[in-house]
Amino acid sequence: MRTAGTQWIAGAVVLALTATACGAGEDARSRKTGGHITVALGEPQQGLVGQETVETEGAEVLHALFTGLVEYDTKTNEPMLAIAESIDSPDSKTWTIRIKDGFTFHNGEKVDAQSFVRAWNWGADQENGAEAMGFFSKIEGSEQLAPGKGRKPTAKELKGLRVIDDRTFTVTLKAPFSQFRTMLGYSAFYPLPKAFEADPKAFGQSPIGNGPFRMDGAWEHDKQIKVKKYDTYPAEGRAKLDAVTFKIYDDLDTAYEDLRKNALQITDKLPVSALATVSEEFGDRYIYKPEASVGYLGLPLAANPEAFGKVEIRRAISMAIDRDSISKKVFHGTRKVADDFISPVVPGYRRGALGEAGTYNPIKAKALFQQAGGIPGNKLELGYNDDGGHREWIEAVAAQLKANLGLDVTTKPYQSAGALTDDVKSQRFKGAFRMGWAMDYPAAENYLRPIFSKEAIANGSNFGRYANDEFEALLAAADRATDPAESLKLYQQADDIVIRDLPYIPVFTYMSAVAHSKSVKNVTVDGQGRMDLARVELD
Repeated sequence: MRTAGTQWIAGAVVLALTATACGAGEDARSRKTGGHITVALGEPQQGLVGQETVETEGAEVLHALFTGLVEYDTKTNEPMLAIAESIDSPDSKTWTIRIKDGFTFHNGEKVDAQSFVRAWNWGADQENGAEAMGFFSKIEGSEQLAPGKGRKPTAKELKGLRVIDDRTFTVTLKAPFSQFRTMLGYSAFYPLPKAFEADPKAFGQSPIGNGPFRMDGAWEHDKQIKVKKYDTYPAEGRAKLDAVTFKIYDDLDTAYEDLRKNALQITDKLPVSALATVSEEFGDRYIYKPEASVGYLGLPLAANPEAFGKVEIRRAISMAIDRDSISKKVFHGTRKVADDFISPVVPGYRRGALGEAGTYNPIKAKALFQQAGGIPGNKLELGYNDDGGHREWIEAVAAQLKANLGLDVTTKPYQSAGALTDDVKSQRFKGAFRMGWAMDYPAAENYLRPIFSKEAIANGSNFGRYANDEFEALLAAADRATDPAESLKLYQQADDIVIRDLPYIPVFTYMSAVAHSKSVKNVTVDGQGRMDLARVELD
């Protein structure tokens, strides 16, 4: 889909709400471990394979089924070793990775160095069409496996991967990249067993992972995905619950009503209608904290240059949006005003970086809009996916642009995020569109390259097809910098270019809100909005 993994945010609010759950005829309060809970989920867009999954719904399931080399602290977003025993490099270019002993796949196969090399080689090969293929572009030899559209790969393995022994392998990058260790927590770098090679497509319907939960039957599309505890997972990370059912919903109001009736135990998406009362309803069991996702108004620069080609028009649209009103009136404070392209929870964020472009000024916005010649026909269409609670804020933006710029604005709902994505990527839809970004890994770079680089155009995640050589040069310089402080400074300079050009318009940053019933404890979500289901237990 692009050079780094686009995490398309389908839902409206990242909330985990948990209610009573127990086995048949069993009092949940009588036991600390075991039991079964049900979790709300949207239909994943790809097969359940780490190298295939670049959206939040599939990532939620994979987080339960797989354990990667790195995981992220739920409070600080700092990378921590997971299945990796060590990840070392003398120069940020050549990396030596040693994995811990004792991890097995759910079919009993040992997780070894080859498990990672196998997965990465498959993901990097453009013949396989993996959505996260671009993640491997930094590894030496990737251009041979992914030479580009219209050309055939000239190799089957990444030159930069080398197995040293059962538990050790090395990775040689094309150039130093100080973010590589942090990057390894993303699902594209999950391992795969030998069984995957027999039928990758079938594997995605019933994956064999190495995480605290294993599949319990195959994925029942548009209905549910069932998982159960993997009993031989290392003791320190073993799941407390016996089983989890991911119930697939296409309507957030239905999911919320099921939650209130205790037909559903966990949800990480709530309709806007619930936001005003959720705090009062759940009291001190309601947890509210910043989360690393950003909501944008995307602009099809290549598909409709007549409307959006002038930066003055894009700037006027941005200044005509009352972000504070949307945060308070639409989201009841469960969103914060976006003032940078980088999330506030990630190092490199700068308060107020958007400057005047991010400041509501309808008078100046209209003057700028008129001076730039406006939009042909004075008509603007806003597209959004109707399965994620986005109607209210998109309609608010439409009303503001109509009132402040005098535009004739209409909204176009799509049934799903995937349907909207398809029309935007193919350039069939030429209006502005709702876009959400959930970080792949906690780094400033991950808010820039995946959405705005030229490489991301080819892989489909630079939906507006923005291109700027100065931006590309700064990204490359930041990648090469071996000093973390210098690298971050250069990424911020690249951020400044995007702020100047406004290929997308940041509107709000997400907040993670968690609520749970009296019958459960240890309910947490990480910076990517993924629930740590292995730690959830009955109280």
